[in-house]
Amino acid sequence: MDPEMLARIQFALTAGFHFLFPPLSIGLGVFLAVVHGIAYKKKEAGWQGLAEFWTKLFALIFAFGVATGIVLEFEFGTNWARYSRFVGDVFGSPLAIEAIFAFFMESCFLGIVLFGRGKVSAGFRYFSVVMMAIGAHLSAIWILVANSWMQTPAGYHLVETARGPRAEITSFWEMVFNPSTLDRIWHVTTAAWTTGAFLVIAVCAWQLLKKRCVPEAQKGLKAGLAFAAVAMALLFASGHSSAVLLEKTQPVKFAATEGIFETGEAASFHLFGIVDEAAGTVHGPEVPGAVNIMLGRGLCADPENPILGLNDVPAENRPPVQLTFQSFHMMVYCGGAMALLLALGFWLWWRGRLFESRWWLSFAVPAALLPQIANQFGWIATEVGRQPWIVQGLLRTEDAFSTNVSGGQLIFSLIFFTLVYTTMALLFLFVFIKKIRDHR
Repeated sequence: MDPEMLARIQFALTAGFHFLFPPLSIGLGVFLAVVHGIAYKKKEAGWQGLAEFWTKLFALIFAFGVATGIVLEFEFGTNWARYSRFVGDVFGSPLAIEAIFAFFMESCFLGIVLFGRGKVSAGFRYFSVVMMAIGAHLSAIWILVANSWMQTPAGYHLVETARGPRAEITSFWEMVFNPSTLDRIWHVTTAAWTTGAFLVIAVCAWQLLKKRCVPEAQKGLKAGLAFAAVAMALLFASGHSSAVLLEKTQPVKFAATEGIFETGEAASFHLFGIVDEAAGTVHGPEVPGAVNIMLGRGLCADPENPILGLNDVPAENRPPVQLTFQSFHMMVYCGGAMALLLALGFWLWWRGRLFESRWWLSFAVPAALLPQIANQFGWIATEVGRQPWIVQGLLRTEDAFSTNVSGGQLIFSLIFFTLVYTTMALLFLFVFIKKIRDHR
């Protein structure tokens, strides 16, 4: 297999596995700030027990997030040396800020939360919980600043060097607030809140099914549902905003996500389907004009502001349409399933049957996977939809790969990472489940 494709598969594996943990840290950080605040104010054993239980789970998730994230930085240097050389000046600032400031802020305050009970005042410990949550968000923000620059570069100029062109910052704040930064931060953050909320719902639902820690589980389930409702409302709003921005800043990616081949048509939203790239169509049910309505353009095409179709894009500049289309739609399906589960949960809550409805609780336990699946497919749609560019319009992926890495080396490292990450996944699940079962 082509070494470049092997390197892409390896990065997808390592980044995808790592991406299981940061959204949970961000979402649980907010949940812990709320629960610890209630426990600090009310001094009730149930809320205090709930806060301490989830603090331990947060620490476990944080540890695995750190361990899996380190690998990515090495891959930039080994497999993507030309990319690192091209973006080094731009990425140096946000990644350094994330590591030196945000990561250390989160980890230091986490240490106080874990080991400071009885050693620092309750007020300062709660302050540490809040700062820990803020640190988790700041880490995500600076990582997203770097990734958003890859999608919509700004605040730079190209400098010719002996080893080829290199992007250098001309305006730090233009680089930070490039056209897609704020929308992507907004969308990823609300997705992370949803991920944390659904984990809380799943664990508390399991405890109620097994009749374990019932008072704590009831409090946690209600808090998780309320948190999830707020998070998902904001998630849908941010998703719409991101789609509108995507059509303006990355029209080719937008066309791929919606399966639009003809420029200027009143674009339909495909409920599901199979993309036929050769024929330039999507086979499956569709809602005529729905894309135009979602973009705020009405039912008809706008001749002054047409939606770009893939047929007007050279074949070498198109992303893999099938994968982009299916990934985007899988993300949407997961969002719909989560919204339905939440609606049923609130209906049962209103009827006073939430804790006794075993069928709903049984569905709620595996529902913790839905936001994780949505996150993974959303990431695939975002990154694959930008191809063939690794930096939009500036650097193609084929020109970013290290020239001195062989296929054999990549096959060996890919097998090695697969075995290591499989072991880590099993270890995480074992410890995570054990902590839940041991909690009384």
